Amino acid sequence: MQSLAMIENWPVPTAAAAVVRADGTVAGSHGPTDRRFPLASVTKPLAAYAVLVAYEEGAVELDEPAGPEGATVRHLLAHTSGLAFDEHRIQAAPGARRIYSNAGFEVLGDHIAKATDIPFADYLHQAVLEPLGMASTTLEGSPAKDGVSTVGDLVRFAAEMQAPRLLDPRTVLEAMTVVHPGLSGILPGYGSQKPNDWGLGFEIRDGKSPHWTGASSSPRTFGHFGQSGTFLWVDPDAGAACVALADRAFGPWAIEAWPPFTDAVLTELHG
Repeated sequence: MQSLAMIENWPVPTAAAAVVRADGTVAGSHGPTDRRFPLASVTKPLAAYAVLVAYEEGAVELDEPAGPEGATVRHLLAHTSGLAFDEHRIQAAPGARRIYSNAGFEVLGDHIAKATDIPFADYLHQAVLEPLGMASTTLEGSPAKDGVSTVGDLVRFAAEMQAPRLLDPRTVLEAMTVVHPGLSGILPGYGSQKPNDWGLGFEIRDGKSPHWTGASSSPRTFGHFGQSGTFLWVDPDAGAACVALADRAFGPWAIEAWPPFTDAVLTELHG
């Protein structure tokens, strides 16, 4: 795909990207797809997928208590537990506000570890990474932000999300459906969004503006971006997903570069 070569113009030392179709075939790739990059918050979809495996295995229920009083596993996945961004401090009642929370995902990791009697990094490996053949991916700390992976590995994950083998497709559909519709909140790097829609561990594009995906991305697009200069989106209407990893922290360069890149990818796919 010629559009992927646009990463050559990004003001970053190194970048790699790939597109995978809904049938699992790789439409194209560019850059060192076997290079390991810190994922930052692109770790969260991987962690969320492991939580959903634990749910399907019966280790946890989505509506069982977890985190602050009155909160559940579902609240933690959807950033509606009331926990603050990066500290274990309660800022709101569960379900009242969309407060994007690393702390919430750390509580979630601890909850799964206790429920399964397996450290969360090991559970993620056994439940998601190993079955998908993601041999270059590791969780080296917080389930909110300390994943390290390659474009090649994340292509496998993006294919799984489009044609699930590890989860019932109905569970994945629920994960990409808005939890607590209508809640406002801050999308890190992009300011206040009304509404700020999320599913179970996945951000949902809907009508958000500004946004890190493209102007032509469908409202059903879901995924995540990371402060390390990384993103992963799945656009069900386009029948494809895109992974891009870079080694420069998120900032104005990404806000400027990512949307036209995504639009070019979608145009080429549709073409």
